[in-house]
Amino acid sequence: MSNKFVLINEKIIPATEASVYINDLSIQRGYGIFDFFKLVDGRPIFLDDHLARFYNSAAQMRLPINHSPEELKELLFSLIAKNELPDSGVRMTLTGGYSADGFSIAEPNLIITQQKLTINKVAPLNGTRLVTYSHQRQFPEVKTIDYLMAIWLRNYIVENHADDVLYQHEGNIRECPRANVFIFTHENKLLTPAKNILKGIIRKQVLKLAKASFTVEETNITLEDLYNAKEVFITSSTKNILPVTHVDGRVVADGKPGENTRVLQEKLNQAIYQLCV
Repeated sequence: MSNKFVLINEKIIPATEASVYINDLSIQRGYGIFDFFKLVDGRPIFLDDHLARFYNSAAQMRLPINHSPEELKELLFSLIAKNELPDSGVRMTLTGGYSADGFSIAEPNLIITQQKLTINKVAPLNGTRLVTYSHQRQFPEVKTIDYLMAIWLRNYIVENHADDVLYQHEGNIRECPRANVFIFTHENKLLTPAKNILKGIIRKQVLKLAKASFTVEETNITLEDLYNAKEVFITSSTKNILPVTHVDGRVVADGKPGENTRVLQEKLNQAIYQLCV
């Protein structure tokens, strides 16, 4: 079992013994937030950025975290040391707590889990296929545990011969359930949606790295912009930069990962693996 130990409210216990009560708001109402970061060769990648987003998500959802960032780091590192999984993903979850009436926020439960993570090294070379769907997430700038729509759309994705769904709202693209989206125009300008999205940690790094080589803009992107893009790619902590070859059955350019995307893949890989030297 890859997830040998978990941490619940400062206590590290075997994963097989982990539990929360059924009156937790995460179970009763799907109320809670989380964040996820990866370890490469035992080193956490962009951890401070993930913690900042975790604390922001908690504040937006009115969930107190009874630990400073440094105290939370100590808890994280204690679990990481216990599990001995150098290439893995760590998830921090903060629930709505044990609610007396099943509706009011209570003292949150902090749950930290860790599982072995294997990065798909073939997908970045071959690319992925997206299908769009009209949807706008609630609290888009918060990383909530609500993935109802994403899970409900699994059949829709398969029926449309795609690998993932890209949300759009009133003709403007938003995000994938677990990834941000970028496009290159034919003028080699890099664009990404500016608002009503969860601003990913890898998205932040790509924006920073791209500014050295390209004109970059956070702006509204229409479906027409997407269909006519020179290159399209998505980003996340598990995917890094993943080229998109098809959208709604349409081929993106020549159907192969683009050169600009490959340049950014190399820059991002260098940034990540330099942290692990």
